[in-house]
Formats: sequence, structure tokens, C-alpha cells
Amino acid sequence: MSDWKEYKLGEVVTFQRGHDLPKDKMVDGDIPVAGSNGVIGFHNEYTLNGPGVTIGRSGNIGIPHYYPKAYWAHNTVLYIKDFKGNDPKFMYYLLKTMDFTQLNTGSAVPSLNRNHIHELPVSVPSIDEQRRIASILTSLDDKIDLLRRENATLEAMAETLFRQWFVVEAKEEWEEKPLSSIAIFLNGLACQKYPAKNGIDKLPVLKIRELSSGIGSDSDWATTEVGDEYIVHAGDVIFAWSASLMVKIWDGEDCILNQHLFKVTSDKYPKWFYYFWCKHHLNEFISIAQSHATTMGHIKRGDLDTAMVLIPSDDELLSMTVQMEGLLKKMENNNEQINTLVQTRDRLLPRLMGGELMV
Repeated sequence: MSDWKEYKLGEVVTFQRGHDLPKDKMVDGDIPVAGSNGVIGFHNEYTLNGPGVTIGRSGNIGIPHYYPKAYWAHNTVLYIKDFKGNDPKFMYYLLKTMDFTQLNTGSAVPSLNRNHIHELPVSVPSIDEQRRIASILTSLDDKIDLLRRENATLEAMAETLFRQWFVVEAKEEWEEKPLSSIAIFLNGLACQKYPAKNGIDKLPVLKIRELSSGIGSDSDWATTEVGDEYIVHAGDVIFAWSASLMVKIWDGEDCILNQHLFKVTSDKYPKWFYYFWCKHHLNEFISIAQSHATTMGHIKRGDLDTAMVLIPSDDELLSMTVQMEGLLKKMENNNEQINTLVQTRDRLLPRLMGGELMV
């Protein structure tokens, strides 16, 4: 670490506040609008040419995002106006290791002041070392992104097959049943009633937030002294029936199922079958939830009874399953690789940024 030098963050980069662009002013375009939690929309103009780095200034404070090309920096972010000769991708990874929550100004909505950020101490190596470190971490992120895009393609292929079978070419003789009859919809626990009793016999709690963005350092924990059916494993189908309705095949670590989530299983039908039927009715369920005059829209079990499903013959279902399971298995294998790569990157990141590992 002999060529690393100590600076204040403001000596190696200069932050600037983003620009006003209300959501109702966004238009169709291909220029990403950088918000505090990533891309929040698109515009046909840009304020900055990439590469660029932003961090959340308001709301989700301090979360770094990297933009390789032109982008619009929203007023909820601070963007790096001047890299002062440093490598942009290295600075992005450096910011990922820093805790900005300590600089919250204390307002009702969490916020950052750029002058405070500029005073933070950092260690930075030579530009050549910066590029070598950034190259290693970028190669991991690129592989993760490639696998995620491949999974999106595989899921789209599976959805196309499903629509072809059950919408375009559906047969009149197929039996019609309620969605609730083809699978078990297990509602989660009020996990605050099951707090972790020690540091070993515990698992993170899967809430709607975690279903969307994964288990994080601020996720809650619960005891493992619950029924086995409430423990979620990678590959389980999870249906968020309240607030942000969604259906996903869980791809994270083992966790405890929280209320407002269904764990969907079946003893009779294959996973792809009830997974895609849940997704098929999702827009309908979202409309139902939005019509409820509550602060947090939701559906009821009765809505599962009125959502109808077509049941092909056993032979037809078996033939469909052969095609579908190949796609889902590939997606699950990709998710395993993604999780391994993410763990590798997250272990390397602090060590590389701390100068513990020489490249």
C-alpha cells in the first residue's frame, strides 16, 4: 500500500447537486434519469456525458450508481462533476465502501450535504492501480449483469410459451379451475413476534423490500424456531399480495417468510405451472389492489378463487413441463452463479479498496 495516499474526498472528486426534472416532465427517450435509487425514468435530453457516478442525496442517501454513457442527474442525487484525473469506475467502487448515513443532516427526509461529504478521509492509489482494481471488479459485475440479462431472456421465452399454450392455442375441452385450487398459498408470519433468540439459530426476514432488492445489512432477523414451511429456500415461488404486488422465484439465501407474502407450493402441479398462472393474473390483482381505498392496496384470498386457470390433460402437461423445466433450471443455475460472483465481489471490494490486496 506504499503508493496509496491520504486525501479528503473533496480533493479527489467534486460533487454537484443534480437538476430539477419532475416525474411528470419525463418523456419517452433513451437517456436514463439518475435518481437516488438508480434509474427512475428516461428522457430525450441529458445533462452530463458519461462515464458518471451519482450518490443519493435525498431519501436513499449515499447509494452509488455508475452510468457509462450520457445521463440526466436528478435533483435527488449528487453527481461527480470533476474526477480530477481519477478513474471514474474506481471512484464508484470506492464510494460503495463508504458509509454516508453518518452524515445525514437530520431532516425528516434523510439527506446529505456535499460540503460534509467532501471532508471525508479516503486513501487513493496511483491511476494505474486504480484502473487495475476497477478492471477486476468490473469483470465480475459484467458477468453478473450478463447472467441477469440472460435470465430475463429465458423468462421472456417461458412467458411466450405459456401465452402460446394457454391464450393463443387454448383448447375448449380443457378444464377450468380457480387459481386457489392448483396450489397452496401460505401466508407469512408476523415475524416481529418471533425475534432471534441468539446469534446462531436465526435467519433474515423476507419482506416485500427484500423480495424486490434482496437481503441487506438492515434486514430484520427472526428465530428459526418456526415451522419448516415458513422457511424460504432458493427456488421457492413467492407472491407479494400487498403493497407492491409481485411474483418471483426467490434466488437468495434461506430466510423466514413474513406476513403480506405467500409461499406458493403444490403437491400436484409443477412449479412452472402455478408460477406463470400467478404471473398471468398479476395485472388483474394489481388493479384490484389499487381499487381498495386503503393506504396499502392488497388482494384477498377470495380474489384467488375468482382467478381462473386452464388445466390441460396429463400428457399435455407433461410435454409442456419438459420444455419449461429446462428454461427454469437454466435460470436457477444462473442464479447460483450470480450469488457466487456477488459474494466474491463483495469479499474482494473492501480488501482491494483498503489496499490489502495488490493487483
